[in-house]
Amino acid sequence: MPGPLSLIVIAVVALLIFGPKKLPELGKAFGSSLREFKNATKGLVDDDDDDVSTKKKEEQKELR
Repeated sequence: MPGPLSLIVIAVVALLIFGPKKLPELGKAFGSSLREFKNATKGLVDDDDDDVSTKKKEEQKELR
């Protein structure tokens, strides 16, 4: 994981490149993209869990 000095350098470079007016907009867009990605991957994991539990139930029925 990057150290605090690295994060400060990245923040300063981003500020110089994009300027103080554009930086909050970029941060907001990045945050919403990250949130959507997390929700999408959570949905995939939930679907996999449902598939596994369904298979286990079917196996238990076959054993009876």
